[in-house]
Amino acid sequence: MSNGLGGLVLSEEEVDPPYLKDYDAHGEGPASLADRWDVSNWTIIAAFDGRRRAGGALVAWKTPGVHMLEGRDDLAVLWDIRVDAEYRRSGIGSRLFTRAAEWAQQRECHQMKVETQNINVPACRFYARQGCELGVINRHAYSDFPEEVQLLWYLDTRRP
Repeated sequence: MSNGLGGLVLSEEEVDPPYLKDYDAHGEGPASLADRWDVSNWTIIAAFDGRRRAGGALVAWKTPGVHMLEGRDDLAVLWDIRVDAEYRRSGIGSRLFTRAAEWAQQRECHQMKVETQNINVPACRFYARQGCELGVINRHAYSDFPEEVQLLWYLDTRRP
């Protein structure tokens, strides 16, 4: 399966020092979203180990002004997914992703869209493993971060 790459090959290149970006430091964290949009059609999915939160996902749907939703009622966006470093590679991310896709499917969404960047290789690998197809490569999406390329992945939620 080409995962929507249509002949393109995603390749990895180590850089020194590694490129790290703290999205919360740029005011893009989940806590600020309700200040910008009506999040009443969004959901938060959390994974716990006892009382400790091990990870979470945030899914957006049917929200005017959220351009990632393209004005479509049959599209959900996996806005954020995180797994605490201690719990990575334990399957929690896959379970969060699956639950997010199920939530979208329950709302009759035909697709779930996910944004990542070329600099986030682990996320690209993860979305490909989850069955997402790369649908858009936008080299000019981030004027403040010209080294970053926007990658939009899509999951067909109508698949069994």
